[in-house]
Order: sequence, then C-alpha cells, then structure tokens
Amino acid sequence: MRIRKLGLAATTMLGFGLLAGCAKTGDIAEGGITAVRSACPRVGVAAHTGDVTLFNSPTSRDANAIDVTAVLTNVTSICDDAAENIQTTINFEVLGSRRFGSEARQVTLPYYVAVVQGGSSVVSKRLGQVTLNFAEGQSRASATGTSYAIVSRSAATLPEDIRRQILAKRKAGDETAAVDPLARPEVRQAVLRATFEALVGFQLTDEQLKYNATR
Repeated sequence: MRIRKLGLAATTMLGFGLLAGCAKTGDIAEGGITAVRSACPRVGVAAHTGDVTLFNSPTSRDANAIDVTAVLTNVTSICDDAAENIQTTINFEVLGSRRFGSEARQVTLPYYVAVVQGGSSVVSKRLGQVTLNFAEGQSRASATGTSYAIVSRSAATLPEDIRRQILAKRKAGDETAAVDPLARPEVRQAVLRATFEALVGFQLTDEQLKYNATR
C-alpha cells in the first residue's frame, strides 16, 4: 500500500502535468530519470477546477459581487495496489472565505474525481459534495472531502513486448544505442494507454469554468 501527500497549491495543466509518485524496485524508468511508472494512478487537480467563486448576483461578475470563494488543497492519496482492481483513496481540504454576512451559514460545494487514461480520455467520474460551515461572525471556514478511484491492473500494465523494448540493454556504439525507445510510436502509444491519473476538482458550471479560465 502506498501513501502519497501532494502539495497542490497550483492546479496541474490539462494535458496533464503529472505529480511525482513513489518508485520501487522493478518499476520502469521511462525517458531516463525523468519519470517512474507505477500501476497506481497519479493524483492531481485538473486545470481551472481547483477553485470556485460564488457571486451574490446571478448576472454580475464584478469583484464587488463576490460572495464566497473556495480552494481545493492539501490533497493526499493512499493507493492499495495489492489486487487486480487498484483502489486509490483521495483526501483533500477545502478552504473557504466569504465577504459578507455575520450570521452562521452553510455553503455546499460539489466536487468530482475523474480517472483519466492517456492524458485525455475520462474513463470514470465520481461526484460528491463538501460543506463549509461558517460560524457566526467568521469569514473563513474549512472542510475535508474523501473519494476514491479504481483502475484495472491489466489496463495499467505495459505489454511484455513493450517492456522488453524499454528495458533492452544497448551497447555503446550500436546503431540503436542513442535512440530513446519512447521515440518509437508503438512504444509511446502503449505507455500512454497504460498511464492513468486521478483528478479531483470542483464540479463547476459552464459559467464558473469560463470565469476561472478567463479572469
């Protein structure tokens, strides 16, 4: 069982900037020492969904109309890779702030966890909710959320012929010695198909997503 804690003050780029995982004996180093494969999905936050802004007017996006803001941070993951179905439990914190009001108030925010294959294909998506409880007279509140993602071990495992190409020893002076195996299209595509991410973020409306992307 692997435990990861990922500092996610910034969101990863959609496409997707991966956060480093844990290496162990037998993992395949691809692209030299720049990446280490694991059957566990790498955990991150998709671009533009790591924060949300609520307005007190349905038509205004002026700064003076901001009601509540929240950011998703302190993401941790525990990956249980002992079985065929690899389950990753994802925990995170939501930090909220409100501009107006002194009365106690609850604000419920929807979130999602999506399993992405090959950097672009969403193979599953789970929805949940987290509630911020603003105490009387307080402008800040926090809450925690938990969800999980499941990946099939067979889907996250490289075919044996691809493994052999990546791990093949190359002697200095050989014609193929200076050729990166990932430069071969069939190897690159196989690695991409076997690469999974578990991305967490707020479930935003089209208008909220547009606001995050263009502000």
